[in-house]
Amino acid sequence: MPMIDHAIAHPDRIATIMAGSGESVTYGELNARSNRLANYLYAAGLRAGDVLALYMENNIRYHEVYWATVRSGMYLCAVNRHLTAEEVTYIINDSGAKAIVTSAGLTATAAEILPAIDNCPVRLMIDGAVAGYEAYEDLVAAQPSGPLAHEPRGDFMNYSSGTTGRPKGIKRPLSGETFAEPSLLDGLVRTLYDIGPDTIYLSPAPLYHAAPLGFTAGVHSLGGTNVIMERFDPVGALRLIEKYRVTHSQWVPTMFVRMLKLDEADRAGHDLSTHRVAIHAAAPCPIDVKRQMLAWWGPIIWEYYGGTELNGMTVCSSEQWLAHPGSVGSSILGVLHICDEAGEELPLGETGSIYFERDEMTFEYHGDPEKTATASHPRHPFWTKLGDVGYLDADGFLYLTDRESFMIISGGVNIYPQEIEDCIVMHPKVADVAVFGVPNPDFGEEVKAVVQPAPGLAPSDELGAEILAYAQDKLAHYKIPRSIDFEAELPRLETGKLYKRLLKDRYWGNKNSRIV
Repeated sequence: MPMIDHAIAHPDRIATIMAGSGESVTYGELNARSNRLANYLYAAGLRAGDVLALYMENNIRYHEVYWATVRSGMYLCAVNRHLTAEEVTYIINDSGAKAIVTSAGLTATAAEILPAIDNCPVRLMIDGAVAGYEAYEDLVAAQPSGPLAHEPRGDFMNYSSGTTGRPKGIKRPLSGETFAEPSLLDGLVRTLYDIGPDTIYLSPAPLYHAAPLGFTAGVHSLGGTNVIMERFDPVGALRLIEKYRVTHSQWVPTMFVRMLKLDEADRAGHDLSTHRVAIHAAAPCPIDVKRQMLAWWGPIIWEYYGGTELNGMTVCSSEQWLAHPGSVGSSILGVLHICDEAGEELPLGETGSIYFERDEMTFEYHGDPEKTATASHPRHPFWTKLGDVGYLDADGFLYLTDRESFMIISGGVNIYPQEIEDCIVMHPKVADVAVFGVPNPDFGEEVKAVVQPAPGLAPSDELGAEILAYAQDKLAHYKIPRSIDFEAELPRLETGKLYKRLLKDRYWGNKNSRIV
């Protein structure tokens, strides 16, 4: 049942609530507003297949821009609000965006990019406009609230986080379906997580990321209510579950870690009894973290693994995870294959590149056929990978080991940083950690750990020695970091992903690019 049907049947039902301000929008308002923007974009000359860049913080108008774009048959390119002006400019120009919608909250960067986005003629600003942008509310309000005569279904075209290089647009072919038809993701979230009209869905993550945007859009398609946090706060999230009687939520492992490290007084005293599905993804979750969350919240935690590319997907319930600790589940979309560097399939239990087999190519990297080709298996064009390394067990459950690009080769031995990070982050005096290889004249690389101390703690040699001693009790000797450096805050996205390249490049002498 598409969003427009809920707007017709239940126009006064709340579609979205902003957690901080309490501002809300009904389904009737969301439908009318998205229609008005769609009509404006059409009048401005944009057509199906064109790209609109949405550069904005979590905002009550975020979804009306999304729905206007999708019901116009266009691609929505959601841009990370934390990027530099250079990075934003690159994405707008690389995507070929013909329109940008931003907000007064990002005025400084929005103004800085203007001289470099000549090929993006439609420029709108929400909550007040500055020179070079037109006032969104004034232009949209003048448009009719009825739908376009033809509404082909569009899609979003997100850019990779760029943790290992310049980001690339992930572009899926348009389905050819109409906007009134449910999408693949709508069907998945309904079937897997029982999302429907009674759902109250807490989204603590930034909407520029594919999973929060896709899942909240799915909640709208299925008639539920989204509670959107402007920014994540661990205590605030628990309070919101109680306040709004939240039934469903989605998290990243770093959020679990921050909630687990709260004082007992902050963790206790919240009524979480309505909370029946807690989903997590985006980064591997340390086993000890998952066990502690299950002990606290009960068997309501679901994990999935997949990418914006939608080339495949695994899912793991709490019960399945307890039977296969550390797994990200078995495949529900695509057939899994684990292959070595030559593309040969590996036996169960052996680690290699993770491929999903589909019956068609589900994506391309915009403007980069070489990168698209490297994502495909050398002999099977419809086997594609996301760049992750892992293995399968005898029951077909997948275990992630690390990213291909993060693997450390020290003296010919392959070392996967994720295992080391999962260990060190559990130390009570560690808030966050990144592990990667740095130059070593004898072994090629050695293991380096960069640690963000827990709040209130200062870096010291004694703290470094304590962390290393902790790791020595839990890891093989060759995995132990040779040294520890400290940072006040690691460059981790709100999505849970770490800009590890920003740290690693300091040790390898690459200081020529600000593009991450």
